[in-house]
Amino acid sequence: MERERLVVVGNGMAGLKLLEELQAACPGRYAVTVIGAEPEPAYNRVLLSSLLAGEASDEDIRFRDRAWYAANGFRLLTGVAARAIDHDRRRVELRDGRVAPYDRLVLATGSEAIRLPLPGADLPQALVFRDHADAMRLKTLARPGARAVVIGGGLLGLEAAYGLALLGCETTVVHLMDRLMERQLDAQGAATLRRALEAKGVRFRLGVQSAGVAGETRVEGLTLADGEVIPCDMLVMACGVRPNAALGRAAGLTIQRGLVVDDGLATSAPDIHALGECAEHRGVVYGLVAPAYAQARVLAARLAGDATAAYAGSLLSTNLKVSGVSVFSAGAIDPEDGDQTVLLSDPGHGAYRKLIVRDDRLTGAILVGEASDALWYLDLIARAEPLGALRDDLAFGRSFAAAA
Repeated sequence: MERERLVVVGNGMAGLKLLEELQAACPGRYAVTVIGAEPEPAYNRVLLSSLLAGEASDEDIRFRDRAWYAANGFRLLTGVAARAIDHDRRRVELRDGRVAPYDRLVLATGSEAIRLPLPGADLPQALVFRDHADAMRLKTLARPGARAVVIGGGLLGLEAAYGLALLGCETTVVHLMDRLMERQLDAQGAATLRRALEAKGVRFRLGVQSAGVAGETRVEGLTLADGEVIPCDMLVMACGVRPNAALGRAAGLTIQRGLVVDDGLATSAPDIHALGECAEHRGVVYGLVAPAYAQARVLAARLAGDATAAYAGSLLSTNLKVSGVSVFSAGAIDPEDGDQTVLLSDPGHGAYRKLIVRDDRLTGAILVGEASDALWYLDLIARAEPLGALRDDLAFGRSFAAAA
């Protein structure tokens, strides 16, 4: 019996996780072709700032080598982008003229960096920071004493700034909002993170708007809306990403912010699925690794024949090191009327902890500087059970609460 043809467009972290889950759930069931636009197989994007700073090598960030794909029967095509989906003929057309016929199609095309439409943004030293090639381009420009400006005080911008600072660049982060990582941190948590990053040599200009890139043939500075120019030799735009949904849009799939999928990760077209940062589930586009991995597990189960497997959504949380500083955020950031707020702050040690309790249930947590209890707090938020005896010692973490 001839195997069904499964084509996966996208060989990023979500696409690779799907392959791993398929190999565990139904090895050999499908004839799988994987299409990756980047020249190398899937790698860990979370470590790109470490790669930029020289703290990690290409080998360190690689997940699987080409031999793994071949050994597991996955046909891997890299360095070639998908051009179009011909759903009537059930095939994906590639930019190099080849076609990949499919019976089932999965879109794992991720997201693309937003490049601000600023005057001068097309100068060669004005870059984005999203993939391996971006990191390598930045590395060629970075040198001790070079002046770098990063637009964006979110996770990606801070990671880029930290990497450049470690390379010896005089680095300034420019951010439109009045605090860093405003989607994940409250004002005090953001201030704690800012102080930690300033101690590492990163400067900040918050609450300012970018207006243009100064320079005729090369970047010479960033012009702000008030006319001030911040001198720089390179500019990094790290001010967000958008779902890479163009392929699905051209094929007529339902699009809102991303490719709209149901609880089985199916799009509006039969036999076409989507997952990861290009997908929109119940009105939410997730830009984090954990939800993509959860989606991969569900989709693999569906493809293996389990019609009951369902993705119910993910609790939004951030748990990682931001430029070497531990940061965790989950659930509510600011309290509502009637909520109780528990604060622990130690500015001298760069530590901050904020917990929000509503009706004896933990509904939000922010940890900066010390986050060893992050998963415990995340579990308490997800379970939404009464805290009971845990309430009195909640602020001191799992080990203290367990001892009490």
